[in-house]
Amino acid sequence: MSRDLHPRLLRSFAAVAESLHFGRAAERLHLAQQAVSRDVQALERELGCVLLHRSTRSVELTEAGAALLPKARQLLELQAEITALGDTRALLVDVNSLGGEREFTAERVLAAARRRCPEAELLARYHGGLTAAARELAAHRLDASFGRYAGLPAADRSRLVHVPVRLVPMAVFLPLGHPLAALPAVPLAALAGHPVDVFAGQPATAEWTDLGRRLFAEHGLAAAPGRTPPVGPAEFARYLARHGSPVLTTVEAHDIPGGVARPLVDPVPLSLLGLVHRTGSRRPGLAALRACAAELAAAEGWLCRPPGSWLPAEDAALLPG
Repeated sequence: MSRDLHPRLLRSFAAVAESLHFGRAAERLHLAQQAVSRDVQALERELGCVLLHRSTRSVELTEAGAALLPKARQLLELQAEITALGDTRALLVDVNSLGGEREFTAERVLAAARRRCPEAELLARYHGGLTAAARELAAHRLDASFGRYAGLPAADRSRLVHVPVRLVPMAVFLPLGHPLAALPAVPLAALAGHPVDVFAGQPATAEWTDLGRRLFAEHGLAAAPGRTPPVGPAEFARYLARHGSPVLTTVEAHDIPGGVARPLVDPVPLSLLGLVHRTGSRRPGLAALRACAAELAAAEGWLCRPPGSWLPAEDAALLPG
């Protein structure tokens, strides 16, 4: 056995051990499957034992593999902490969309973190979808994001940490001439016969499309067909005028010329907004983000669920006990 063990070998082993699948582990690490397989084989040679039982149908941990996994995680986390000590890069934080004249939840958390940790440089980014942001996080092109964690694929969730931040009531955008636009709030039942756009044509926001489809399936409503989504308020206004369909959003939505946002009621559907970052990250700016998110949520009751509201079971399971 050599005196030095490369962390890459442990990282490949941990990814396979956690997913029990070489292909998914390779996707998670952004490596070729053959490279991950070589790393695990090299680690087994270094340690002189079999860590994984492989077959054409399954991958299982051996007794030695099960014993190694928690130790590998500890070593990888320690490596991340040591690396972070000399990391002076700006912390890139995706807040999804620019709030304009008013600060939305993600921007408020970011502003509070900047005040708490002025020595850290925290820069906002605007990816506009947690599905897209998860890929950027995995590739280390982004450090934190906000969005609906429960809607991400399991492979993405396994490499991310989630901090619940706020239960945000959902709403619909309506063209000014729409028959429901005159209502101060739109009962879900009133959407019958009015297919709602959930941006099914936007892969960057697949977690949001999933939430909308779950809501409508449970209440006997229809989603509009997928279309190429707009980018920016001006294009959104044109999109709304052209298609005329209600568009699912939240009460934090921007004002759009030619349209109005109306909250949904009976019941009030909720979207769980979370702060998401890579596992093992220990940077001071990120710690400030987490602390400020928790403090604001506690002070303003952001995670208090209203009676009779709607929230998918998998999202509800993420709320603090």
